Amino acid sequence: MTKLFIAESKEVVEDFVKIQAYLEKRGVALERWEAQFPLSDEDGQEKILKAYEHKLKPYMEFRGFQSADVINVHPKLENIEMIRQKFLKEHTHSEDEVRFFVDGEGKFWFHFESGEVVGLLCTKGDFLAVPAGFTHWFDLAPKYHVKAIRLFTSPEGWVAKYTESGIDEIHNGSF
Repeated sequence: MTKLFIAESKEVVEDFVKIQAYLEKRGVALERWEAQFPLSDEDGQEKILKAYEHKLKPYMEFRGFQSADVINVHPKLENIEMIRQKFLKEHTHSEDEVRFFVDGEGKFWFHFESGEVVGLLCTKGDFLAVPAGFTHWFDLAPKYHVKAIRLFTSPEGWVAKYTESGIDEIHNGSF
């Protein structure tokens, strides 16, 4: 279940429509998508992308995304903690960060220009678009399992500019 954690008040919001409205006011898009056909745990990238093509293709064309892939992170991966650390530090990107959660879960944290910090637990079916330049970070814990479609506008793919503000260290583990 998708959840929003407002750090200052420690409030947890579980109503998807309220979460969606809250994030939309701040410039972050959150939607729910369903596959065109059932998928299994064994399905690979090609089949997963095909299952969501009806949503992906128009979005990518409209927004200028050039490629999509599927990331599959799970507890048995070698260097799982090193992978987690790569995402766990506050950063920005020069392009939108777009993720669709096919399976598993993960926490996106946002540090908005207003100073507000919120955590968003994304789960299966959640589509999230974080605009370029937004300060954020991502946590795989505690389940260390996420299968997600990623969209890219540049061939370099995911490139982070770390802020080194330390705000991530204050909030990690609080939600």
